[in-house]
Amino acid sequence: MTARLVDLLLLRAGYNSAVVVAGAAALGLAAGVVGSFVLLRRRVLVSDAIGHAALPGVALAFLAGVALTGSGRHFGLLLLGAVASGTLGVLLVQAIRDHTRLPEDSAIATVLSLFFSVGVVLLSHIQTLPAGGQAGLNALLLGSAATMSLDEARLVGGAALAVVAACALLTKEFGLLCFDAGYAAALGWPVRRLDLMLSLLLLAVVAIGLKTVGLILIVALVALPPVAARCWTDRLGRMAALSGGFGALAAWLGAAASSLWPRLPTGGLIVLVAGGLLMLSLLCGPARGLSARRRSRPP
Repeated sequence: MTARLVDLLLLRAGYNSAVVVAGAAALGLAAGVVGSFVLLRRRVLVSDAIGHAALPGVALAFLAGVALTGSGRHFGLLLLGAVASGTLGVLLVQAIRDHTRLPEDSAIATVLSLFFSVGVVLLSHIQTLPAGGQAGLNALLLGSAATMSLDEARLVGGAALAVVAACALLTKEFGLLCFDAGYAAALGWPVRRLDLMLSLLLLAVVAIGLKTVGLILIVALVALPPVAARCWTDRLGRMAALSGGFGALAAWLGAAASSLWPRLPTGGLIVLVAGGLLMLSLLCGPARGLSARRRSRPP
């Protein structure tokens, strides 16, 4: 078993396993980088709202695929449905936050519960259809990377690289937005547009994480790597790089373990690895870990 795991980690266990592990690592990289800005902006729960908001879009896309082609299991179509529904959820959260007196957490809870309820009803309806028994949509909740094809891995990898590139280009703007949005607005920067851009990048990560981590656990892959990276450094650039590395490592190890134990959900294994990296960082991190607290105590 150890030799098999080593082969999986080194992408030598076969073509399909290499595709799955590489696609998962690309997702983890993008989730970690975006998660750094989302964490500092204190919008981690938005990723949870987006994940739940994407569920009815996935279900509607499946129904559309069944009506048009007789099969709804087209990853591109499901991805499009997730993006459309998630975008609507993001816009609703912003509208409730900006045009009512409700706090942001109430807006997130409202959108999350409403969209997820609609998604559950649609999933229940799909199970009653002739094509619904083999839909496999439940795997999208917890991840099923073992069935990832080369085209799907390419789509995930391309989208992940685009997200990372956008974050690299907007590091200065996102940094000021996270640390002092009021000052950014005073400088004339489009704070709302930057907020929307960050939310859309987060939405892209949630959408491409459908196959690997699933809609429910994607929030963990967005949150855990940047928290771990925060324990090691106080510099934004280093934090984003470390977070991306932690996310890629967690997804890489988790996807490899999923190939070794195919009955276990991929998303759960990836999150467990990310949690292990977080615990290690909390213990050993020189910036905000327990070791840093001990050094800062007076003798």
